[in-house]
Amino acid sequence: MRLVIQRVSEASVTVDGQITGQIGTGLLILAGIEHEDSAEDATWLVQKATQMRIFGDAEGKMNLCVKDIGGDLLVVSQFTLHASTKKGNRPSFIRAARPEHAIPLYEQFLTMLEAEMGKKVERGVFGADMKVALINDGPVTICIDSRARE
Repeated sequence: MRLVIQRVSEASVTVDGQITGQIGTGLLILAGIEHEDSAEDATWLVQKATQMRIFGDAEGKMNLCVKDIGGDLLVVSQFTLHASTKKGNRPSFIRAARPEHAIPLYEQFLTMLEAEMGKKVERGVFGADMKVALINDGPVTICIDSRARE
């Protein structure tokens, strides 16, 4: 699984003109799932995302995680995170998981995030054409891949 985590002061996702998820201060998480991903990948990423200290403390140093500040989460599925640009100019998405594998793992990831945060996680609509709006705070953008645990 791959995540792009953005620290935001606000973010929203709209599908067919309707807002399906909206947050204030917190994290916008773009989540891509590939066919080899499992619940173990999701569990590891839940811990990384919710405990990553990228919010400022009283001295302005990045020492606090989203849980520490009572922030919110907005998660948007994004298969294009697994684009291969190795050959030619048209990206290949062959590594992205098919919906029959990706949807249950995406839902499991959301459930685990809600359990970890102790509150509802806002979300987009899997597979839909979504419009994502955000104000990236910092900017702070972190990429995490469960296959490259650094």
